Amino acid sequence: MKKILSLLIALGSIIHLFAQQVQWTETYPGIWKGVIGKPENYNLLNASGAVANASALGKLGSAVFPLSKKDIDIQIVDGKTYLRFPLQKEEQLYGFGLNFKSVQQRGRIMELHVDHYGGEDNGRTHAPTPFYVSSNGYGVFINSARYIKVWAGTGVRKDSPEFPEPRDRNTDKQWSASPYSDAVEILVPAAGVEVYVFAGPQPIDVVKRYNLLNGGGCLPPRWGLGFVQRVKTLFTAQDVQEEARLFEEKGYPLDIIGLEPGWQSKSYPGTFSWDKTRFQQPSNFVQDMLKKGVRLNLWINPYVSPYAPFYDAIKPYTSSHTVWLGQIPDFNVPKARSLFFDQLKKDQVDLGVSGYKIDEVDGFDNWLWPDVAKFPSGVSGEQMRQTYGVLAMRYSMDMFRKSNSRTFGLVRASNGGAASMPYVIYNDYYEHRDFITALANSGFAGVLWTPEVRSSDSAEEWLRRFQSNVFSPMAMINAWTDGTKPWSFPEVEKDIKAFALLRMQMMPYWYTEFAKYHYEGIPPFRAMYLEDGFIQSAGLLSEVKNVKGRFKPSNIKDQYMAGEYILVAPMFKGETSRKVILPKGKWYDFYSGEFAGDGETINVTPGLSKIPVYVKDGGIIPMMKPMLHSPKPDQKTDLEIRYYGSKASSYMLYDDDGVSFDYEKGNYSWRKINVSKNADGTFSSSIEEPVQGKPSTYGEIRFNYMTKK
Repeated sequence: MKKILSLLIALGSIIHLFAQQVQWTETYPGIWKGVIGKPENYNLLNASGAVANASALGKLGSAVFPLSKKDIDIQIVDGKTYLRFPLQKEEQLYGFGLNFKSVQQRGRIMELHVDHYGGEDNGRTHAPTPFYVSSNGYGVFINSARYIKVWAGTGVRKDSPEFPEPRDRNTDKQWSASPYSDAVEILVPAAGVEVYVFAGPQPIDVVKRYNLLNGGGCLPPRWGLGFVQRVKTLFTAQDVQEEARLFEEKGYPLDIIGLEPGWQSKSYPGTFSWDKTRFQQPSNFVQDMLKKGVRLNLWINPYVSPYAPFYDAIKPYTSSHTVWLGQIPDFNVPKARSLFFDQLKKDQVDLGVSGYKIDEVDGFDNWLWPDVAKFPSGVSGEQMRQTYGVLAMRYSMDMFRKSNSRTFGLVRASNGGAASMPYVIYNDYYEHRDFITALANSGFAGVLWTPEVRSSDSAEEWLRRFQSNVFSPMAMINAWTDGTKPWSFPEVEKDIKAFALLRMQMMPYWYTEFAKYHYEGIPPFRAMYLEDGFIQSAGLLSEVKNVKGRFKPSNIKDQYMAGEYILVAPMFKGETSRKVILPKGKWYDFYSGEFAGDGETINVTPGLSKIPVYVKDGGIIPMMKPMLHSPKPDQKTDLEIRYYGSKASSYMLYDDDGVSFDYEKGNYSWRKINVSKNADGTFSSSIEEPVQGKPSTYGEIRFNYMTKK
């Protein structure tokens, strides 16, 4: 018995020794990959098909490995991989997927698991991306398609060099049920895994490297950044045409109408064929809408009805289990992909349909397949659950690529590796405050999120939701149940229209910021903690407290950055005033150009017609006229370039045809804008001439100096 025990101890030592000898290979500047044990062939990066943007990563420059390698502990025990990364006392953590309650993640226990969001940040969410970012300027990504358990600074090891002082709960008020922990510990249920470590030096640099490893963020078509109205489930072609007519008549912008399940002959599961009683001539209908400047986005969930035209053909390439009695195609099998997406291409995309809303690829457990389900490719039910939304996005995007026509759609599930996919996450959870937190967190997860508007109890709530929705990746009303319209509350209709048109005015700015997401990896919407000077701002430092021996900073989750220059601080139902924390430097009111503050906390009372929006000193915001539809590829639009503050500044304005993938072949341009304030109070401004032979969609240009004093 003693010999067996000695052998086990020795074996444990060998495993521990192996862990200390993991080789970290710098795959790209500032990115290191460690291969532990025998990683599974199927992982997040393979499932997404991500191809790193090596050129852009090279421009970020070299860096040193950001952690102490000797303090990284990796062991393989009982067929599972245990990872331990060190934490310093005042270090904070962000990420671990699309969370809705908190931006700060230190002290949380999670199992990263694709699912509907159920109201708790426990790891079960629509995009449980296994990537975290440290306030110390590094990041870690676990390239596994398994359910991953995370203890983000919660477990206290007996051999910790920072072992906390034991306290007596009976007499010591400093006793804590959650003692200080000096590590992130992660359990991967596989006998090996790939791990990536990203250097900074700043947290935003970490995020950029992660996104560029994914291929860079998506670049949607211009029309994708317009306004979206999803209509009631059983609308007919005539109903949809009337909806578009009303938008035009009332002067509301509209680029996309989303059709819900009723466009199909049967749904839950779907046939992926038009219901000819509601859409008698689909081709004529689609083309008629396009002539009106309105594109169609179709709801699907990818589960095949027995009444689908390709049901018998695809059945051999589907799972052992069903969803709502529909067959689950295994998108890792080429034949399943061709049968499924050929139907969509032939029956919808070839007619001019512009995109899809991919529903129900996230959860709940009793709706989707169990983990014991078998798939023809050999990928497990668990791994398929973690990647099914990614697969659906990947191969639908390929379908549009073949026709050289960009798409921009909606999806319910994503994961690591999918940053380049042109889809925005949404859900049925409907808490406005948490929607804004999710928008802030989306920048740490490599995904996009829309705080869509569905319904409201009052005109005030309707307007407040709509205002923040305009400052998001997809400005959308989802009226699938009750048919709400932008003008559903007449008492705030004027303000609603003003914000809808503002969305269109800001299209040149949004489009350029998405281009920077694609080419540079900078999330267009992101948490304040990624903004330079935020941690140092007076308002934030005054809120940092040491609670029972633990560093506890404020959890700023109700304001966020929108592009390079804009800070958005939404208002919520019942609020007449709020606190806004301005990062270090001067900031100006977006609407008036007036000075708002300098690295301080301000209290504002904006009134119902506005939400607080601020522009940093030297901010350059390119805007266009408030059109009702996005510009056509050959249509020139005049620009108003707004400038805020007095700091000399420059901005690179992006341009391409707005609809095709030709930008991937170099058919795009950047034009530098320069603005400075002279000593006598006048301004000097310029913009580079259009690049010869490259797209040039902007016409006359005028500068508007918003800050007069």
